[in-house]
Amino acid sequence: MSDFMHEAEQMASEHSDVADKGVQEAGQMAEDKTGGKFDSEIQGAEQKAEGFTGGGQGNQDGNQ
Repeated sequence: MSDFMHEAEQMASEHSDVADKGVQEAGQMAEDKTGGKFDSEIQGAEQKAEGFTGGGQGNQDGNQ
């Protein structure tokens, strides 16, 4: 794994609340831009990213 990826992984795990907020905001923007056409794919990506950071305990709609 590259040094950059290792650092990004470490920072995301240390600041999972900030990383999760960014993931949720990016997901919402993607849903808005696609008109909801890819909601399930976007939500799946959000869950995967939140799982990577160890976060995701309290997403907006209560689903994991």
